[in-house]
Amino acid sequence: MTGPPVTGLPALAWPDLRDWLAAPPGLLPDGTPAVPAPFVDLDAPSRTAHPPHPLSIGSTIVDHQIVIGLAEQRVRPELAPLAAALTCTLVAGSRDTLPPDQIAVPGLGPACRAIAAIAEAAPKAAATLAGLLRLTTDIPVEQGLVAESLAYSMLLAGPEFARWRAARRPRPPAPVPAEPVLLDRSGAELSVTLNDPARHNCFSRHIRDGLAAALDVALADPSITTIRLAGRGPSFCSGGDLDEFGTTPDVAAAHLIRLDRSVAARAERCRDRLRPLLHGACIGAGIEIPSFAAWVQARDDAFFQLPELTMGLIPGAGGTVSLPRRIGRWRTAYLALSGLRLDLPTALTWGLVDDRIP
Repeated sequence: MTGPPVTGLPALAWPDLRDWLAAPPGLLPDGTPAVPAPFVDLDAPSRTAHPPHPLSIGSTIVDHQIVIGLAEQRVRPELAPLAAALTCTLVAGSRDTLPPDQIAVPGLGPACRAIAAIAEAAPKAAATLAGLLRLTTDIPVEQGLVAESLAYSMLLAGPEFARWRAARRPRPPAPVPAEPVLLDRSGAELSVTLNDPARHNCFSRHIRDGLAAALDVALADPSITTIRLAGRGPSFCSGGDLDEFGTTPDVAAAHLIRLDRSVAARAERCRDRLRPLLHGACIGAGIEIPSFAAWVQARDDAFFQLPELTMGLIPGAGGTVSLPRRIGRWRTAYLALSGLRLDLPTALTWGLVDDRIP
């Protein structure tokens, strides 16, 4: 890589990263990171005969710092430990099978600009996500869900979410289906179907409570050996009901309700029996919850997205716990930081989905 890796977004040369981290720009008076997402050129040559060791650089990255690596084709083997310590590393045009900490992108410019735009628009939420992913990857699922809910509730009371909510026009309440979640049992198999097709099965409180109740049935009955989870209409689940976001005025109460009615916790407890079949939009909760299952199938039209940072929030339906266990914290961070719409072939390559159903 010669010259600035991305026009308008100059990157640090990797040997200079340790010095930069030793005295980073820090926080603005309101707590906003002064540099939300620095980029690091991993192809840069060392200007000294004895450059710092990559592990010594990686060890200086604190949990809430976002640091994005950049490389052409593939990260050099001697820099692999540094790449693993970063938030994620973007590799331009690679056709190789890359490790989970390295993400192949068609071009560094568009990918970097997408990340920079989201990190600059919601720097506090982005920093919270970076630290949370390092934590939830290494602790038990139950503790991870508590940590995620605490962070999510904190951001609900923050200025970035308040700006997003203020920009939305209020809408009249949408009609609620008589049966938001359909149940059907045949022998040892329980079929659970999300039933709000007009709204692409958005994860409203009605869907959430119906799905939690359905999984409670399976948890209470060990004779149910398979739980088929699907959605009616054009999409499996288009994510949270945006009209409900932030409507609970007490964020502490929202945290406790989220834990008490956690579909994610229930999905984890029956993961070996849970068999989601995904199609269409699988956004936010629409991929966070299925990712707890031991085996996930998807149809050709399925796509996947984590858009929460654009709202000043983080994934709040278990995604900071479930996705890292499937695809690693680096790819999870990239999905959230870029807003990328992930296609099925990439999801299969990454292991986000296990099998394609025509």
